[in-house]
Amino acid sequence: MAMQKSPQTVLITGASSGIGQGIAIAFGQQGANVIINYFGDEEGARYTLDQVQKGGGNGIIYQADVSQEDQVIQMFKAAVDEFKTLDVVVNNAGIQKDNEFADMTLEQWNKVISTNLTGYFLCSRESIKLFDQKPATGAEGTARGNILFISSVHDIIPWAGHVNYASSKGGILMLLKSLALEVAPKKIRVNGISPGAIATYINDDVWKDEEKRKELLKLIPYRRIGSPEDVAKVAVWLASEDSDYITGTTIYVDGGMTLYPGFVDNG
Repeated sequence: MAMQKSPQTVLITGASSGIGQGIAIAFGQQGANVIINYFGDEEGARYTLDQVQKGGGNGIIYQADVSQEDQVIQMFKAAVDEFKTLDVVVNNAGIQKDNEFADMTLEQWNKVISTNLTGYFLCSRESIKLFDQKPATGAEGTARGNILFISSVHDIIPWAGHVNYASSKGGILMLLKSLALEVAPKKIRVNGISPGAIATYINDDVWKDEEKRKELLKLIPYRRIGSPEDVAKVAVWLASEDSDYITGTTIYVDGGMTLYPGFVDNG
């Protein structure tokens, strides 16, 4: 993958661990300026920043709850105050609060939707405001800004017991497409990545348990669990000039999980 002609400035939400952390580190290796958003894990955010700097990038950490409008606005202001501009915004912060549907509380529903979907709306809205202020160069292969939505295979795969989470991811898919359509004439690109099973702290009780891991692998035709780096490589490419003619697209980084694995042996 070719390096960017000039270092990008990238804001990544939920970058203190897991996929967000992997994406931040990958951008750091490209020499980017990285705004590392976190909600509660300051130690993780500082580790991410250390790895970004070791990779050749620069960055700051910033605590904010992406579901809160005032905090999102202040985060974007802080990013511009520090680096003067933004080139890429990666919406990644997400949570799970699982329950059977009949027992799911309104708080569980609202909290997941607020973080996973409203948070993406708020950060994307502030991104568009900033990108609108950047001059349109008119040159081929030079978007005024890139927004990435990190979602899940559960934007299209139903998930019993996780209705709030799956609903938030389905909402992200249509938010992405509708926004991409609206801002494409402004030379702003919006794309998504929907990971499948990725080894992070959220699901370490599964991939670290041999029996649970075997069961999980039955859902993955490629027969391996993914890593944050698998997602990060795609994120860096989607935010680069190499993918300039792509917008409104979601790439499934899932080892084939969306291919109806039950039919791998003819069903």
